[in-house]
Amino acid sequence: MILNLDPKFAPFQNQEEIKFQSFTFSGGEPHIKINPDFDRNHKITITHRLNSFNDLGLLCITVDALRRMDVKIIDLFIPYFPAARQDRVMIPGEPLSVKVYADIINALQLNKVFVFDAHSEVTPALLNNSTVIPNYTFIREVLNRIGENVKLISPDGGALKKIYKVSEFLGGAEVVECSKSRDVKTGRLSGFKVYEDDLQGIDCLIVDDICDGGGTFVGLAEELKNKNAGKLYLAVSHGIFNKGFEVLNCFDAIFTTNSVKDFEGESVQVIKLDQLI
Repeated sequence: MILNLDPKFAPFQNQEEIKFQSFTFSGGEPHIKINPDFDRNHKITITHRLNSFNDLGLLCITVDALRRMDVKIIDLFIPYFPAARQDRVMIPGEPLSVKVYADIINALQLNKVFVFDAHSEVTPALLNNSTVIPNYTFIREVLNRIGENVKLISPDGGALKKIYKVSEFLGGAEVVECSKSRDVKTGRLSGFKVYEDDLQGIDCLIVDDICDGGGTFVGLAEELKNKNAGKLYLAVSHGIFNKGFEVLNCFDAIFTTNSVKDFEGESVQVIKLDQLI
């Protein structure tokens, strides 16, 4: 049985949904009323997109409500794990934010926690009873749309391990390694490098987990073109796109999922998670 806390996000099809009402009190506190007309002996899977602390608060009180209804087994699917990029303390005064979120979710004592394409190995290391769903089927679907005669582009060292696993899943697709430099105090990017001399006009697909402002990909696109790349494509599991899509007009097509939010009338092709998991 499924309890989809975001009514626009239903990643598991053909399962009975538990009905509920949720709202926010005038003081800012989330609240929920779950319809009791369901079998409490079944495992319940909660799904939610955690884009704010209020979303996390709604999840917490939902688990409490289910426990008070004597539900024994609760799973959770949160496709985009919040604060996953803040998985190390770079300078004094910063929090280890991913651990803060993980500790709160661990306190709920859930049976299983599923995450789609975790940013790094830190998230599943901190999160109890966790299972990471890889991006393999997402990238395969992207290749079905653009053609398989492309090079997979790893934007930086952090993406290397995952992209080689994608390549293995796809039967050995060619990978091109790249790198960049980041000022840890300002976040400014520089020094983009592509470790291949001539891409010979072959189309390139940059694969990564998150696109926020897109600076990494714009800088990398310029270097790929300097190395004689053909068409440029971008595939990111979690699309935030806080600067919009105009800044990414160097790409022939952009692909993402609905793990963070829905897109309507935007310059992006969305492959919904219910098609992938």
